Amino acid sequence: MLIKDFKECKEFIAGDKTVLRELLHADKISNAGFRYSLAHATVKVGESSTPHALKTSEVYYLLEGEGEMHVGEETAKVHTGQVIVIPPNAKQYIRNIGTADLKFLCIVDPA
Repeated sequence: MLIKDFKECKEFIAGDKTVLRELLHADKISNAGFRYSLAHATVKVGESSTPHALKTSEVYYLLEGEGEMHVGEETAKVHTGQVIVIPPNAKQYIRNIGTADLKFLCIVDPA
């Protein structure tokens, strides 16, 4: 059994300028038995992540806040409780359009 505490995961600024805490990463756990990574991301009020594309698929699950999600040519308003699926190689970013921090979980597969 593996248990990690959110508070013990160091906060850092990711390459896309989100405030990130890496919760799980398959490559960093011996005999993980899975191939994804899981992170907690925060985008401050009025800020955006930097447009980027990953070679892998990505899923966001919105925990708190409101945003505007951009994936390829598509744009949609998003909010707490929604899941966003981002296909491989899609240029994407998210902008916080709310009055509080936008917080979400990111799953990348494979890590």
